[in-house]
Amino acid sequence: MSTICLLVFLLLSVLRACSQKIEAEDEYDDDMTVNQMLSPRNHQTDATEILNNLLKEYDKKLRPDIGVKPTVIDVDIYVNSIGPVSSINMEYQIDIIFAQTWTDSRLRYNSTMKILTLNSNMVGLIWLPDTIFRNSKNADSHWITMPNQLLRIWNDGKILYTLRLTINAECQLQLHNFPMDAHSCPLIFSSYGYPRDEMVYKWRKNSIEASDQKSWRLYQFDFMGLRNTSDILKTTSGDYVVMTVYFDLSRRMGYFTIQTYIPCILTVVLSWVSFWIKKESTPARTTLGITTVLTMTTLSTVARNSLPRVSYVTAMDLFVTVCFLFVFAAMMEYAALNYYSYCVRRPICGKTKRSNYSVLDVGPPSTVITLNNSMYWQEFDDACIYECLDGKDCQSFFCCFEECKDGAWRKGRVHVDILELDSYSRVFFPTSFLLFNIVYWVGYLYL
Repeated sequence: MSTICLLVFLLLSVLRACSQKIEAEDEYDDDMTVNQMLSPRNHQTDATEILNNLLKEYDKKLRPDIGVKPTVIDVDIYVNSIGPVSSINMEYQIDIIFAQTWTDSRLRYNSTMKILTLNSNMVGLIWLPDTIFRNSKNADSHWITMPNQLLRIWNDGKILYTLRLTINAECQLQLHNFPMDAHSCPLIFSSYGYPRDEMVYKWRKNSIEASDQKSWRLYQFDFMGLRNTSDILKTTSGDYVVMTVYFDLSRRMGYFTIQTYIPCILTVVLSWVSFWIKKESTPARTTLGITTVLTMTTLSTVARNSLPRVSYVTAMDLFVTVCFLFVFAAMMEYAALNYYSYCVRRPICGKTKRSNYSVLDVGPPSTVITLNNSMYWQEFDDACIYECLDGKDCQSFFCCFEECKDGAWRKGRVHVDILELDSYSRVFFPTSFLLFNIVYWVGYLYL
């Protein structure tokens, strides 16, 4: 009987111990759940209390460490995109995320939360640098769906402030080598009111980064790289730290080659066709000459539409002007040829030209010359002289008559046959234009 009572007592003891253990585990789980539920609320309360304590006696009108030392602003820039670049307005558009970092000892706090990440609602409650972009024509900050601003406060008082901007900045383009030009477009910023002894800007290491260039709108340019500098601007109101980022751009020639250079070259070559047309075909050669001149005039006007009204000569202006001169010279070549061809067939004699021929004449027979269905009497007489260039006789430097080729007067002189002017032009015009192109392209592309 005693043995049975002992076994029952031991069994009850074991069951009681198990039940106590289960109850302890349930209480522990309940405590963990309560702590997990209360933890966010405690952090939120801490953040609110930290901000309220920091801003209680904070004066946002005063910069950090005023009267003690200059405020150091570390700058970072992330380039989202560049472009387009306007040559006419001499400006370019850039989309950036502009980050500034500084230390404000008034915003130090003691808490387990090392960083407070805040949105734009907190931006207007603390002191911010008065940074301006000196070469911006206009700038926009992004506000959709909320202002694109970020503010972070560390427990040691360090502050990070970033915002997204789209800026139309001025870029003074030097277009002497247009369209084979390269430019360095700057983005300049500094403090508006704080001189160097109160605020100093510094570049951080690897402070400028750029996104993938596939989204950039540099239609006529290639991005060659960037560089940053720091300078001191001396003014009557003080010395200011000026920060500059240069974006190196090189223009692509594809558009201008297709729209200007190739049409100009083809128009010049087309004007040479007249050298292979007979000089008697006056309407054909005149029409061709006038058409090519008008075409060059139109191409010159179109080429200038993509440029500002600069006072100096660009590389494209030089090329178009020389092409126009070649086309105009080809037309003047036919005018000279036509004029002197008429002079060759018109004799000027001292005696009166005979209108009739009679068998009773006892003098030497005359010769009849037929030129362009016109009859001329030619008399080999000492009194008959021939009109040559500019009304000169055969003793001029240039000679246009076969009779002038012989004689002692020709010694030391050059014989130029005006009637063969087309043959000379077929060689002179292509050769000179080829030499001009070699000098032009080598000079602008490689020198």
